[in-house]
Amino acid sequence: MTALTLDLGTVNLTDEQYYQLCIRNENLRFERNANGDLVIMPPTGGETGNRNAGITAILWLWNEEKKLGKVFDSSTGFKLPNGADRSPDTAWIPIDRWDAIPSEKRKKILPLCPDFVVELMSPSDTRKDAREKMEEYLENGTKLGWLMNSKTKKIEIYRQNKEVEILENPSVLSGEDVLLEFVLRLARIW
Repeated sequence: MTALTLDLGTVNLTDEQYYQLCIRNENLRFERNANGDLVIMPPTGGETGNRNAGITAILWLWNEEKKLGKVFDSSTGFKLPNGADRSPDTAWIPIDRWDAIPSEKRKKILPLCPDFVVELMSPSDTRKDAREKMEEYLENGTKLGWLMNSKTKKIEIYRQNKEVEILENPSVLSGEDVLLEFVLRLARIW
């Protein structure tokens, strides 16, 4: 099963209408691209969901110790500066950016692009679409992103103003200067 993109044509959902659509159809996973098209994504399978939960949990535990920001799972929506509404599999923002969001806006789709994102390839994902999404994150402010393919054990690392780095079956990933002292040991994920 692949994602289904609905071209809404001249129908322009407001942010509130999009949010209400997501709430009223909680069993479906939506994103909205910069053109306003609605993307309906299939649920992840068990293996992908388990890997994603592991990555999010490890990042959350690191953040609990360091207290540097906020960690978000795949059900969190982010309104990017280009107008797209995206939900990365795992995301993180520094605490000062979280503190700058008014409390009433924290309850809905967050009005910013995460500093760090992880997208874990599902069997339904195409490499082309996943790479375009990673580039979109960078263009909208993400500083570090990991595109992870568990089938091939390849990791694509996306950084601001740098070429994409492709690693083949690495044992660890570093949070670099975005997630200070964060290390993901991939044996725990694969």
